[in-house]
Amino acid sequence: MYIVVEGPIGVGKTSLAGRLAARYGAELNLEVVEENPFLANFYSSPEAYAFQVQAFFLLSRFKQLSALWQPGLYHDSVVSDYLFDKDFIFASMNLKDAEFALYEDLYAHLSPRLPTPDLVVYLRADPEELLRRIGKRGRPFEQDMQAAYLAELTRRYDEYFRTYPHPLLTIHAAGLDFVGRAEDEQAVLERVHAALTAGRAAD
Repeated sequence: MYIVVEGPIGVGKTSLAGRLAARYGAELNLEVVEENPFLANFYSSPEAYAFQVQAFFLLSRFKQLSALWQPGLYHDSVVSDYLFDKDFIFASMNLKDAEFALYEDLYAHLSPRLPTPDLVVYLRADPEELLRRIGKRGRPFEQDMQAAYLAELTRRYDEYFRTYPHPLLTIHAAGLDFVGRAEDEQAVLERVHAALTAGRAAD
């Protein structure tokens, strides 16, 4: 079983992924954000560092996901807090012209080598809610993030998932606290389980 939790910055992907991994006794795969050496500079000077940021994320995420499916390391169940395709969503926002063309070529060679999730859980929230959650978690390099950037990012996520051809569950995260309220956590986990069961039945 392979479940992915996806959504824009600050929506609660890692928190939900951890709870799903605990429920199913699955390996928890978390994206490595802070280790990107170009990220802090990107937030202060996006055009100068966009390609470096995206290339680092593309290759590190590919290596990380590939390792989960290596012979001898294979896990029966995996829950990840990112979809490999998310990198393309960000790149389409941040890169232009020749840099985006080069990125597309790299992405096209790597993406088909990775497995397709049994279910993607798409968490979404309005930019104001995302900013509130980003401020609460306190990563220094995220504190100058603008609502306009998050609004555009959410629009691109919505556009991507509108035509996503595999099992998908969309959850509106605003008003839900699956970290602090047990009833919210249980409701979300039940929705995920129902979607996962339905997806398997459809196969």
